[in-house]
Amino acid sequence: MIDRLYIAATSQHVGKTTSTLGLMAAIRARGHKVSYCKPVGQEFVELGELRVDKDALLFARGMDFELKAELHSPVIIGRGVTAQYLDDPTAFDFATSITRASRKLQSENDIVIYEGTGHPGVGSVCDMSNAQVAQLLGSPVVMIVEGGIGNTIDKLNMNLALFRERRVPVRGVIVNKTLPAKMDKVRHYVDIYLQKLGIPLLGVLPYEKSLSSPIMATIRRALKGKTIYHRDQLDNRVENIASGSLIAQEEVENLKNLLIIASNRRLEDALTALQEILKDRDLPGSTISGIVVTGEDSENPNLPHLDFINEYQIPVVSCALDTYGAAVRINQMEVKINLKTPWKIRRAVELIEEYVDMDLLL
Repeated sequence: MIDRLYIAATSQHVGKTTSTLGLMAAIRARGHKVSYCKPVGQEFVELGELRVDKDALLFARGMDFELKAELHSPVIIGRGVTAQYLDDPTAFDFATSITRASRKLQSENDIVIYEGTGHPGVGSVCDMSNAQVAQLLGSPVVMIVEGGIGNTIDKLNMNLALFRERRVPVRGVIVNKTLPAKMDKVRHYVDIYLQKLGIPLLGVLPYEKSLSSPIMATIRRALKGKTIYHRDQLDNRVENIASGSLIAQEEVENLKNLLIIASNRRLEDALTALQEILKDRDLPGSTISGIVVTGEDSENPNLPHLDFINEYQIPVVSCALDTYGAAVRINQMEVKINLKTPWKIRRAVELIEEYVDMDLLL
């Protein structure tokens, strides 16, 4: 059995971290001792004197292991580091930090999962691209790509070239976020292409809406908003969105985990209509995930239905954007898996177990 895997992706936001979580859990479920490492990180968090990549923190909490920066997040390329490196590469020894971490982890585990950063070329400016790091680690690669046919194959061809250049073996490809109705077709044609390269297709995963659902805290940050009521409910999941005008006209179909976006002027009508809709459909107010009040006067909204908001502890966020601008901003968000979305971690594991050929991978 292999003792290491490097998980790469053709671009950001194709589900690399989600897939890595699922793969690590699936390998552990087969009785193997497995650990995780993010050799090169960009976005970090500080925990006292500990500075680690945010994904390393996610894995430590989600997979329950003691986080050690020198092992699980040995290199952080933060702001300003690239310019410093180009000025004087000899001032840095990234390779030693990574190989030292790898030797320790490999000696203590059956298999180590290394997670790449961004697309395969990220880190090249510091001679630490995904392909260079995988070569340094002596690790085969699993490539994650977003579902499709033409665009998927084009991206694979471009990104696999970097690993071919470094003579890094590719263990297989996982196609993620595939429209359910097209899964068979995508599997058929991507497999035809990969057979020409001698690379196995490990699995095709369906697009899963729940993995793209944000929480209210993420929406507040995207809108640069301010929490007015019930800050402690900002972990509420958002699956559907409706504007105040649609609610007032009672044209909302799906109320599950609903976010309401309304201007201060329309808010009263929207909340009045909403309560009527809930009553007619025999639904509790807890199906409402949150309210975003828009406009320049949104920080002091007119809330005649405050009793309803308090009864169901509905978080209310204000933002200076108008309703249309807020909706566009939310639709453009890239939603990442994090510690406040445990249902995503569980679902990621289920998807890998169901759709990836783990025996072929291992």
